[in-house]
Amino acid sequence: MEVLTYGHIDLSYTLERHDRKSLGIEVHPDLSIVAKAPETASFEDIEGKLLKRARWIVKQQQYFEQFLPRKPKSEYFSGETHYYLGKSFLLKARVGDTKTVKMKNGCLWVTHPNPSPSITKTLLTDWYYQHANKMFENKFEVNFKKFERFQLSKPELEIRRMKNRWGSCSAQGIIRLNPELIKTPSPCIDYVIIHELCHLIEPNHSKQFYELLERQLPNYQFLKGRLEKFEL
Repeated sequence: MEVLTYGHIDLSYTLERHDRKSLGIEVHPDLSIVAKAPETASFEDIEGKLLKRARWIVKQQQYFEQFLPRKPKSEYFSGETHYYLGKSFLLKARVGDTKTVKMKNGCLWVTHPNPSPSITKTLLTDWYYQHANKMFENKFEVNFKKFERFQLSKPELEIRRMKNRWGSCSAQGIIRLNPELIKTPSPCIDYVIIHELCHLIEPNHSKQFYELLERQLPNYQFLKGRLEKFEL
C-alpha cells in the first residue's frame, strides 16, 4: 500500500506493475484504489499522475460509499460498549455535581449535572484525547530511541483525527497518530508508531521498508492482525 496526500485527504492505494504503456487507475466498490503502472515508470511520475486524477478518485469513492453497509454509530447511552487499550467497558452516564469520566469495575462512568448523549460524547471524547496525548508522547519517546543508530532528527508528533488511518508520516517528516488508537491494545500503538518511524528511512511501502519494519519489530504482522480487528 502507498499513500497519496490530496489536500487534507490521505488516499491509500495499491501499486501494481504491469507490461503496459500508461497508468491505469481503478476505484473499486469497497473504496480501494489500484494504480496499474508501467514497469519502467518512476514513483514520482506515478504520484504526479495520481494527483491529477485525485479529484475523480474522491468522487468515485463518494459514489460507492453510499452503497456500503452502515456501521451502527455510538449514541452515547448507558449500556453501550466502548474500548480502552483493547479492553471493553460498559458506558454508564449518571447525574452528579462534577463533570468527570472515570474507569471503575469494567465501566466508564461519565458524570454530569445533565448527562445527555451529546454531553456524554463530549466528555468521553475529551477524556480519550487527553489519555491518548499523554500515552502517545511517552510511547513515542521510548520507540524513537530504538532508531538511534539511524541518527534521525526527531520528528514532530501530532495527535490528529483521520477518517481511515491510524497514523501517517508526511513528506515533511511529521508523524500523526489518530486519537482513536487509544482504544486498541497497547502493543498495537507501538506498532503504528514504529511503522511511521520506519517511513522516515524508507518513505514507500517497498520491500526494503518491510525488511526494516521486521528488524525493528519482529512480531509486526501479529500486531497488524490485532489492529485490523478494531474499526475506525
